[in-house]
Amino acid sequence: MAPAQAFALARNKTLARRLPVIWHRLALKIIGVRVIVHGEVPKNRPLLIVANHVSWSDIMVLGSVMELCFIAKSEVGTWPGIKWLARLQRTVFVDREKRNHAGKQADSIAARLAEGDAMVLFAEGTTGDGHRLQPFKSALFGALHGALKHTDDEQMTVQPVALGYTRLHGLPLGRLHQARAAWPGDVELGPHLLTFLQHGAYDVEVVFGQPAEFSAETNRKSIAQEMQVEVRQNFSRVMRMRK
Repeated sequence: MAPAQAFALARNKTLARRLPVIWHRLALKIIGVRVIVHGEVPKNRPLLIVANHVSWSDIMVLGSVMELCFIAKSEVGTWPGIKWLARLQRTVFVDREKRNHAGKQADSIAARLAEGDAMVLFAEGTTGDGHRLQPFKSALFGALHGALKHTDDEQMTVQPVALGYTRLHGLPLGRLHQARAAWPGDVELGPHLLTFLQHGAYDVEVVFGQPAEFSAETNRKSIAQEMQVEVRQNFSRVMRMRK
């Protein structure tokens, strides 16, 4: 599907948003991953989706649910093969270490939000161990202020999403085996990817929580904290589903 997506990126924005959804669904079906969605998939635009981050496979999971694009750390743009797929997904790359670039990076995200793209922010900034959430980073929430300046809208929707890997081959995925799905940053991607593909049949719960409205008066640190509380509550519920 890559040639079709490359063509769509140049000629047909609507098709370029739709083709990745089809690709992710086919890929998950081949692997054996089942995605169970709870809550209502948002239709409002502009839309920032704020999610926890468990594994590289979160991209396929969320990408199979709706049309969206991702905000990724700049290192992803250097990984062989992965960088190519990320660009076909229309990913926006950010460098969190270069704080002097934060304004420019926020503007790039703001422009995409204003164009009607649903953008996914993994607010922890990295993947975790699948058992708990890490603190949400508030810096990129500033892109919401920029997006409002690019549109006639007085507010936009911020949608919390919690996801968790709950079962493997129909059996509860407990703490001992959570590492088969989760991809902490200190684990090499290649071996983990192969292990994930070998096991395959995961159940992944995706919970759309209570959305919030962001206006020019909203404080980015406050909205980050609000999203963290909502995502953590729903993540805890997801983890109880595996019992």
